[in-house]
Parts: sequence; C-alpha cells; structure tokens
Amino acid sequence: MVGLIDCNNFFVSCERVFAPRLRTRPVVVLSNNDGCIVALSNEAKALGLRRGNPYYQVKDMCERHGVEVLSGNHRLYGDMSARVMATIASVTGDVEVYSIDECFISLNFAGADDAVEAGHDLVRRVRRDTGIPTSLGIAPTRTLAKIASHFAKKYPAYRSVCTIDNDYRRRRALELTDACDVWGIGRRLARRLANYGISKAIHFADRPLHEVEQMVNITGVRTWRELNGQPCINTDEIAGGDNSTQKQMCCSRTFAKDISELSELSDAFSLFATILTRRLRERHIAAGGLTLFIHTNTHRPDLPQYYNSVYVPLPEPSNDTMTIAAAVTDGLKAIFRKGFGYKRGGICVAELCDERHIQQSLFTDSADRYRRQRLMKVIDSLNASSLSHDRVHIASYMPLESCARCEHRSPNYSTRMSDIIKVNTVQNGL
Repeated sequence: MVGLIDCNNFFVSCERVFAPRLRTRPVVVLSNNDGCIVALSNEAKALGLRRGNPYYQVKDMCERHGVEVLSGNHRLYGDMSARVMATIASVTGDVEVYSIDECFISLNFAGADDAVEAGHDLVRRVRRDTGIPTSLGIAPTRTLAKIASHFAKKYPAYRSVCTIDNDYRRRRALELTDACDVWGIGRRLARRLANYGISKAIHFADRPLHEVEQMVNITGVRTWRELNGQPCINTDEIAGGDNSTQKQMCCSRTFAKDISELSELSDAFSLFATILTRRLRERHIAAGGLTLFIHTNTHRPDLPQYYNSVYVPLPEPSNDTMTIAAAVTDGLKAIFRKGFGYKRGGICVAELCDERHIQQSLFTDSADRYRRQRLMKVIDSLNASSLSHDRVHIASYMPLESCARCEHRSPNYSTRMSDIIKVNTVQNGL
C-alpha cells in the first residue's frame, strides 16, 4: 500500500503556527507583488474567495469581512516543509517528496486496519511536532492515494485518513471524482475525454485498454492502469527524473515598481542569476546558454510599451554565479532601451548538462576554473550555515525584498534570529 500525505492549506497553516490569533479567522496568502490569492483558509473559501482572484478586485471584500491578508513568505514555508518531511521520515523512513506540501510514503502493513491506525498516529505526530494539519490517503497506487487524500481532507468523518483497500471503495471513490481532478489528466485532457462521454474518473477507468490507447498518450495509459489498481509510476517520475532530462530552468519577477534605469535593472537581474546558479549547483548541472527578457507594464496602456529578449550563449556550460552574471549584464545591455519603465523581467537558462560532463573550452585556464568552483562551494556553505541564501553574494545584487512588493509579509520566525517570537512572562507579586 502507498500513502500520500498532503498538508492542509499549507501556506495558511504555516502562518497559523506562529500566529494563533489567525486560527479562527479567514486568511489569504498573496503571490509575488501581492498580486493574486495563491492560498486561503477554509473560512476564506466560505466567503466566496478563490485561488487566483486578483487582490485588487477582492480587497474591499476582504476588508469588509475582516480577512487577514498576508504576503507570501516562502522562506518560512520552505523551512516548515523541511520540518514536516523530517518528522514523517523519522516515523516511516521511506519518503518521496512530491512538492512543498506533499509526499508519498510506503505503508507495508499486514492488514488495512493496521495501516489506518498507523496513519492516524502519523497525522497526530506531524500535528504535534510541527503544528501543521495533514491528510493521508492510502491506496494500492499513487494515483488512487492522491484521490484518497482529497477525501480525507474534504470529509471530517475520515479523521484525516482515508483508505481505498478494496474494489468497492475504489469504484465509489472514482464515481465521486471528476476526470479533470485526477492526477495525470488535468483540464486540457479532460476536455478531450469529454468528447468521448467521459466526465467522471470511473468512466475513464472502465473503458477497455485498446480504446484508452487511442484516446491518450502513454502517460494517460499509465493513469488508467493506476486507477484500476496497477502500480506503474516509479520514484524517478515523481521526482522529475534524472537532472540530465531537464531542458531549462527559469527565474522571473514582476517588480514592485517600474524600473527605468539600466543599473537598477541590472541589480535585479543579478538576483535572478544568483538564484538560478544556486539551483544549478544544488542539482549538479550547468547551463550552456541563457535567455533574458524584459517588458513594460501591459496594464498601463497609457505608457509607452516595449518588449524584447536575447539569447546569450556561454563559451562552456557553467553554474558559476559570476560567469553567468557577467553574461546577463552583456545581454541586458543589448536589449535595454531608455525611456521605458520595465515592470517584469527574467532569465531562462538552457542547454543543461551534468556538471561532470562539461565540454571545456581550450581558452579557459583549468586552474582558474577549479578555484572558482571552490569559491562557489564556500559561498554556498556559508549561506547554508547562516540560514540565509544571500548572506554572501556578488556586489551587483538587489535583495528580493526590494525587487518585489510584500506589504503584508510575516516575520521569518524560524530562519532569522531577529524574528524569533518573544515571550513575556510576569511573575505574581513582581
């Protein structure tokens, strides 16, 4: 049996751990630059708010109903996610992290009752040790476990643990699940399946295999097999496969205010280069080239509009921050035009390869390359030990807080010493 643990309203739950006053209030968390709602509590959902609502459209409604509005604090969420996964791993020992708030676990028990009881113990353990409420779905396959976790979260009678351990429960769960809500189908494929009269998951699962192979690709066939209780999705597919199969990696931002000076725009792009190269080194891959893009505020048609992009090849694949930052500066100079206020920009690195298999240039000193690699390792080590990704950085670097609007951000309770909660105690008679 396979289990899927899903954190309930994860971003909101992280905020509530350190601010108990929020536990009974409607809460929404906003995206970069406080643009759209990306997470919300059940109380906020009951008011009619939905994920994806632009904040400016619902701002009056939030103020009218006393909704607590928070900017996304992803450093806090990442640290809390690590705590949740570590707690789960300490109990099960076999964890496949799927996303920041989901992971698969193995449940090899003799009977279903044992698995359910162990699931309840695990959910209670995570809540006790981290403060994060979770839901657990148990089933023979990962796709069915995802469906079970939705039921565990939606229906209180399950007490946060739902199991699909026989064919009756499997069929009943699929009858109650829309095809578009099945992991691996999505809305686009659901529209195609609707042309075949398939609206529920059970309609898809009941089709003969030869018909399914004509409707969907190999991924869809695997989903069909999983819905019928045949495990066929492995760990590599969940984790995203080998790094060598990744084609590109991007980092972009909508700026808090329009940027009209090249120097300020260059500082923001140095931030993007720093973030991307850190991710490349974490995955032990390097980039052979990069694409830069900038554009003005499309929501201000009264202002001059401009958009441009450029591809910058590198002499040899690299994940060195200074090398890529220099290439970014050259590319930015090529596409920057004066007289415009730029609202958004970003970098996409491409031609990714394993850092062990880099085809080196004849014109690069191998000794200098080795020293730079050691320097990057030292910088990463210092930043990791300081619970901050930007304690040591290149000079041309704009802090993330300056790049994006975040007027409602909560403190970094768990990763910054100055933000640790202060407890005041008063002794009787003193």
